[in-house]
Amino acid sequence: MSRQEMKKLIVVEKIMNGHMTNNEGAIALGITARQIIRLKRKYEAEGAQGIAHKNRGRKPAHALSEETKNRTAALYADQYHGSNSCHFAELLQEHEKIELSSSSVRRILIAKGLKQAKQRRRTKAHQPRQRRSQAGMLWQIDATPYAWLEDRAPRFSLHAAIDDATGEVVGAIFRQNECREGYSLVMQQGILKYGIPLGLYSDRHTIFRSPNEKLTIEQELAGETRPLSHFGKAMADLNIEHIKAVTPQAKGRVERLWLTLQDRLVIELRLLGITTMEAANEALPRLIQKHNQQFAVAPRSDESAYMPLRNDVNLDHIFTIREFRMLGQGNTLSYAGVIYTFEEPLPQRLNAKTVVEVRQTLSGQVFIWHREQAHLLKKTERMKPQQKKKASSAPQRKPAKDHPWKTTFNVSKRNTKHSTFQDAMYSQHNHYTEASW
Repeated sequence: MSRQEMKKLIVVEKIMNGHMTNNEGAIALGITARQIIRLKRKYEAEGAQGIAHKNRGRKPAHALSEETKNRTAALYADQYHGSNSCHFAELLQEHEKIELSSSSVRRILIAKGLKQAKQRRRTKAHQPRQRRSQAGMLWQIDATPYAWLEDRAPRFSLHAAIDDATGEVVGAIFRQNECREGYSLVMQQGILKYGIPLGLYSDRHTIFRSPNEKLTIEQELAGETRPLSHFGKAMADLNIEHIKAVTPQAKGRVERLWLTLQDRLVIELRLLGITTMEAANEALPRLIQKHNQQFAVAPRSDESAYMPLRNDVNLDHIFTIREFRMLGQGNTLSYAGVIYTFEEPLPQRLNAKTVVEVRQTLSGQVFIWHREQAHLLKKTERMKPQQKKKASSAPQRKPAKDHPWKTTFNVSKRNTKHSTFQDAMYSQHNHYTEASW
């Protein structure tokens, strides 16, 4: 018997022996007098055994069978290893038609030695930032490298953006590395599906922030604005307020998203048998939709803050690389080592040495942006760098057989020639002296 049952037995025996009244026993046990009367009847009919609970030693009717426990443990070890208890319970219901609570799954895995009971840490008290009231007021964007396919493929980066008001992932794509193209494709996905947000929160990566962002005093006095990166120029064209966070905690919603996706997305990709990044990108929209259905919340306000995308705006012309070039004779220009000219003649011919803005899309298409219009370019000739002639070594010169260097050195002959030369010079000197007299 338990300690509580032993206490009930002692009180009932005292009442039966006349040492306590029913009301006194009820107060001592913290129950009503009617319950005391029921206990007395059980004691009279069954003795001390009637006070004990009748289900002690019996298996509960709703207890899990050993077969279910063994199958659950085997499925976790073979297919679903690495998933947390909550996600594992969802996967069992979705794929195996086994309905178990997350607490039951946790107890089974701990009993089988597949997981260890972790002691919960005491959370630090902090005041979280309140969500924005309307969907589309603020997006948070980031990328993280991770082994999304475990050992089936090399690591690559997931680019994603999340709405601050709803926690809904508005766009996501896998790329080999964190890059401007990945962020641009994520923004295009979200804008085409939901609309243009009012603001964007990102880190201070050079993709978002130009390394020459600080202006000199002369530039500030001249009224120049801050230089923008290619991505920043696209945000300015769409009138999106771009905020660059100083710390990761400032954009904590997208940082916490990585913890969820790294815990769940890896298991989902493994179950689908995906082994390449291309196949992962094909399955990603369906997995993100599943994530949004489970974790997205309703905004505090039913009104939407999204700005509609105008029909005359082509996002391929917005998310580009932008550089300035000078037109040459015949409306030609040089870009990336290639000479381009207009694919179709312009309505108004531009003069030579006119500075124009050249843009290159994510697909590699090159065009000129002039007066809010895109004018496509075509290749004419590839510029070949002039190769400088390398100085060749001089050919080896071989002296002739009668060359003085090959003759034998004779001292006596040299002295004879020297004396003859001196005699000739002396006689010539005397001749000029006599003539002068």
